[in-house]
Amino acid sequence: MPRNAPEAILQEKVITIARMNGFMVQHSRPVQTAQGRWLTAIQGDAGFPDLVLAHTHRGVLFVELKSDTGRLSPGQTAWRRNLAPHVEYWLVREADLQELATRLGRP
Repeated sequence: MPRNAPEAILQEKVITIARMNGFMVQHSRPVQTAQGRWLTAIQGDAGFPDLVLAHTHRGVLFVELKSDTGRLSPGQTAWRRNLAPHVEYWLVREADLQELATRLGRP
C-alpha cells in the first residue's frame, strides 16, 4: 500500500490515537514486489486485521482499516466472522475515528 494511500493515512491516525492512550500496537508491514504486487510475509491465513491494540486495563482490539470505498477481502471477512463473536473487532473508516478514539480513551 503506498504510504499516501487513504488506508495508510488512516493507519497513522489510529496508531497515534492508540499510543496517546497507552496502547501497545502491532502491525505487519506489507512490501511491494518487483512485479508491483503488495504482500505481507506471514505464516497463517490471509486477511488478518491490520492492527492489534493492547492495553493492560482497556483490553485488546483487532482493527481492520478501510478507505471510504474499501471492501473486505474474502480472507478479511473470514477473520472478522471468526474473531468478532469472541473479541473486540473494529472495522474502521475515517468516519469512525472519533468513536474509536472515545473507546481507546475510556477506562
